[in-house]
Amino acid sequence: MHEMSIAMAVVGQVEEAARAGAASAVRRVELQVGELAGVVPDSLAFCFELACAGTVLEGAELVTRSVTASARCADCAGAWAVGMPPDLCCPACGRATEVELLTGRELRILNVTWEDAPAADSCREPISEEA
Repeated sequence: MHEMSIAMAVVGQVEEAARAGAASAVRRVELQVGELAGVVPDSLAFCFELACAGTVLEGAELVTRSVTASARCADCAGAWAVGMPPDLCCPACGRATEVELLTGRELRILNVTWEDAPAADSCREPISEEA
């Protein structure tokens, strides 16, 4: 199940960013997932929850934004939604020789919402004047 490796990679990247940003907790992670990325959203959500356990992301909400797969024909410049399974034959001219996938393979972190760690208490003992 490659969803677990994807979830672990996302958690690792978000954890690193959260540490650098001095976050105390991550509340929400938004992912862009292309139709052709081969990701099952429910499986990814399950794996994400497991991968978050014991990390600053524990309890974080995972939101996935689906991206429809689309292509363009180099012969006639027609563009279309390729669907799933992908239909790479141009509906305008019927050719499938020079087809460019435009969208649908995305798998990226769009946004992360976290809470900042409280500022460190800067109170110190006063310096004695007897020194």
